[in-house]
Amino acid sequence: MDWKVPLSDIDFGPEEIEGVKKVLTSKWLATGEVTARFEKEFADFVGAKHAIAVSNCTAALHLACHILGIGPGDEVILPSLTFVATANAVLYCGGTPVFADITDERNLLISADDVEKKITSKTKAITVVHYGGYCCDMERFVNMTRARGLFLIEDAAHVPGGYFNGKHPGTFGEFGCFSFFPNKNMTTAEGGMLITDDDELARKARPARSHGLTTMTWDRHRGHAYSYDVPTFGFNYRIDEIRSSIGLAQLMKLRPNNERRGFFASAYRRGLEGLDEISIPFKDRIGGSGKEKPSYHLFPILVKDEATRNLLMEHLKKVGVQTSIHYPPIHLFSYYRSTFQLKEGLLPKTEHVSKRLLTLPLYGTMEEEQVRYVIDSIKNFFGGK
Repeated sequence: MDWKVPLSDIDFGPEEIEGVKKVLTSKWLATGEVTARFEKEFADFVGAKHAIAVSNCTAALHLACHILGIGPGDEVILPSLTFVATANAVLYCGGTPVFADITDERNLLISADDVEKKITSKTKAITVVHYGGYCCDMERFVNMTRARGLFLIEDAAHVPGGYFNGKHPGTFGEFGCFSFFPNKNMTTAEGGMLITDDDELARKARPARSHGLTTMTWDRHRGHAYSYDVPTFGFNYRIDEIRSSIGLAQLMKLRPNNERRGFFASAYRRGLEGLDEISIPFKDRIGGSGKEKPSYHLFPILVKDEATRNLLMEHLKKVGVQTSIHYPPIHLFSYYRSTFQLKEGLLPKTEHVSKRLLTLPLYGTMEEEQVRYVIDSIKNFFGGK
C-alpha cells in the first residue's frame, strides 16, 4: 500500500551505497575488517568495552542467556509487553520465562515492584526492555540484581542513542542487546549487537556467535591462523560485511535522527493533548531531562477502549496513515498459554493497556506536515474535539 505517512522509514543515502560498493569491490563478504570497525565504533558510541556484531537482536538475546548459563530449572523474569523474541531467547536455553506487569498507563516499562514479588529461588536473571526508547529505572534494577546475585540482561532494541544518568542503556547489566531491523532507529537490514563490559563474558560470547571456533575465516585469510579448534558449543550468528558497512553509515546518522524523533514526539504531544479520548504514555518524559534522554523509537498512544482503537486504526488506514500495535502480550499468545498454563488476568495492567495501545508513525526523516496530517486525521475521527 502507498502510505501517505508510513509507520517507519529508513534514512538511506550515498553513504550506505558507497559502503556497500566498497565491500562488493573488495570481494570479502563474510565477517571481517568492516565488521571489526563497526563493532569498535558502536562500542565507543555506547561506552562499552566489548561489542559483538550478530545476525539479529534475537541472536544477541540468545547468546546472552546461553553465556550466562541459563538452562532447565532456571527462571528469567521479563515483561510481556515486548516482542516475543525477548521470551523466546529464554526458551532456546531451556529456561522458563516469568512475566512481570508494567508500571502503569503512564509508564509502560516493566514494574520493578512486580519483578521483586516474582523473584524466587529459581530466578537466575532479569531481562528489562527499554520499551519505545524510554529507559527503565536502571539504578533500581542494578541494585536489585546485585543484592540477590542475579544476572541483568538489557533488551535495548529500542534505545540506541538513549541515555540514563549519563550512561547508555545496555551498559548497566551483564549484557545489552541491540536490534538493527529496518524499523529501528538505525538499521543494517537485519542485524544486532551484543555488548558487555565483562572481559570474561566477551571472551565466551565472541566464539559462540561462530560455532565456537577459535579462529574466524578472516583470521585464516590474513594468515593469522591455519586451522581451528572447537573448544565450546556455538551458533551461526555472524553478521556480514555488507550489513556492517550499512551499520557504520547509519551510526553516523543516529544522533541527529534521534533529535528529529524527539522533535516530532513533542509535536505529537502538543497536538494531541486536548483529546479526552486518548492518553499519551511517557508524556512527562518527552523532551528528556537531566536523568534521561530517550531515543524515541515509538510514539504509543492509549485509546479509550479496544473497539474505538480498532475503528481509529481503520480510519487512519483509509486516509493513508500506517499504524501498529506494540505489542500483543506474549503471555496470551497460544503457544505460551498452552505451554505454561497462562491465563488472562495474570498481568492486569499489561492486558488492559494492550487492548488500547496504538503506535503512530515516527521516524527521523518525517516532515512536520506529516505529523500535522496524522494529528488532524485523529482529531477528525473524534469529531474535531
